[in-house]
Amino acid sequence: QVQLMESGGGLVQPGGTLRLSCAASGSIFSIDAMGWYRQAPGKERELVALITSTGTTNYADSVKARFVISRDNAKHTVYLQMNRLKPEDTAIYYCNADLGGNAGSLWGQGTQVTVSS
Repeated sequence: QVQLMESGGGLVQPGGTLRLSCAASGSIFSIDAMGWYRQAPGKERELVALITSTGTTNYADSVKARFVISRDNAKHTVYLQMNRLKPEDTAIYYCNADLGGNAGSLWGQGTQVTVSS
């Protein structure tokens, strides 16, 4: 079956930069929208950024002008470039892929992002 593998999380100082990636592998017929979500302790999981199969993007207001989502359809990979990071960006970041049709969607295992001085 299809699986998502995330990488790129870690510790960074405020104002720093981090780039996350998530690659889908397995028996892939198609992938529609892909997105990044995050969840901090005691908080609900929230959508950070979304990108469609044709490249249309949407961002949460809190990350607009700082984060950039992109994808490589040939590699079935979605990226999240995070710039000017703030302590409030600290969370576990999850990628999500909509497999289309009746296949539903799936989640990655999550990667920790910590912004601290």
